[in-house]
This record gives sequence, structure tokens and C-alpha cells, in this order.
Amino acid sequence: VAGLAAGAVSMALGEYVSVSTQRDTEQAALVAERRELEVMPEAELAELEDLLESWGLSESTARTAAEEMTARDPLAAHAQVELRIDPAELANPWLAALSSAVSFTLGALVPLLVIVFAPDGVRIPVTFASVLVALAITGTTSAWLGGARRGRAVVRVVLGGALAMVVTYAIGQIFDVAV
Repeated sequence: VAGLAAGAVSMALGEYVSVSTQRDTEQAALVAERRELEVMPEAELAELEDLLESWGLSESTARTAAEEMTARDPLAAHAQVELRIDPAELANPWLAALSSAVSFTLGALVPLLVIVFAPDGVRIPVTFASVLVALAITGTTSAWLGGARRGRAVVRVVLGGALAMVVTYAIGQIFDVAV
């Protein structure tokens, strides 16, 4: 239970810090872009036009599109085309942290319940096997939801989880703290 709580908190804090850093970077890029739009609007319009041309638009269409996009909302246009940022939908570190904590907790319930209810003699192998099954289900589900190839996702998740369990078990053995 302590490991579950520590892991959930650690995952949540790590996600919060990571997404907060991403959000800070996005906000800094938006401030810089806003400043560039104020100081050199014609150069920024030309830059937007060039970017639209690189997407396959003709020069005249790119110019018209750049002018229309800039007339409506110059910062949004440049942020989306140049920076690949939607200013209205920046990453939310609190939501990311909560999602990570909940995901970790749900995933940690499998080994916790198996460890609690499995007989002493088979606790470790049954936990190892049940976690691998849960990881295979997780890999299959995530691939299905994302429209990706299932085999690759399952192998990646199962091998990563198996490696983590083996390393954790080995460290426990080295320090003689296996339960």
C-alpha cells in the first residue's frame, strides 16, 4: 500500500512538473510570437505565407490565406501554423497529474491484490504472471484506442513491465528486503 501511494504521488508529481514545464515553454513561445507580431508584422506575415506554401499551397493562395488568418487572429494563426500550439488549449498540469495518479493506482491494484490474497509459496510467480496479463490487456487496449498495431504495443508494455519487475525483485534480493 505504501508503494502504491508513493508511486501514485511520484507519478502525479512527475507528470505535473513535466506538463508545467511544457506549458511554460508554450506560454513563452506565445509571448515571443506576440512580440514579433507587434514589432515586425510584415515579416511575420511573410513567414506565415512561406509556411503555408511549404504545406503545398500555391504562392497566391498562401498569401491570401495568410492575410485572412492574420486579419482574424494573428497570434492564433502563427501559433497554430508556426509553433503547432493552440493558444486556447494549452496543456493542463493538474489534469495530467490526476490522470497519472489514477492510472498508476489502478495499475498497482493488480499486484497489490494478488500479493495480499495469493498463498505465500506462489505469491511471487502468481504476481509476476498476473501483472504480465494485466500489462498485455493494457497494451492491447491502448493500441486499440489509439488505432495502433496491437502486437508492437503489447510486446513493448509487457517487456517493459517484466524488466521493471525483474530489476525490482533483484534489488530486493540484493538488499535482502523481499517480502
